Amino acid sequence: MIEYRHNVPLDPVEVVRVFVASGIDRPTQDLPRIARMFSTSNLVLSAWSENRLVGVCRALTDYSYCCYLSDLAVDIAYQRHGIGHTLIERVRAVIGPEVSLVLLSAPG
Repeated sequence: MIEYRHNVPLDPVEVVRVFVASGIDRPTQDLPRIARMFSTSNLVLSAWSENRLVGVCRALTDYSYCCYLSDLAVDIAYQRHGIGHTLIERVRAVIGPEVSLVLLSAPG
């Protein structure tokens, strides 16, 4: 069973593990930068399996007009189970119907 959490602090080491396991290209060798990326974002959703971080979704939003979803990563062992889709749907639920969700996919 997957548990979803909203705006809970995340361990940057665990975030890096998910990024690497997902195949997403991020500056994973720069742990302080990863920590800043998540600590200064105003909307972070995470997916957990038995208290293990398996998915992350990081966004910046004004909660009025637009929301930029800058990171969406799911550990490859947990992909194809709807976790990424659910993270996006939960972002939509938080920002509401008036806010445009902008997601640019990374190559690969």
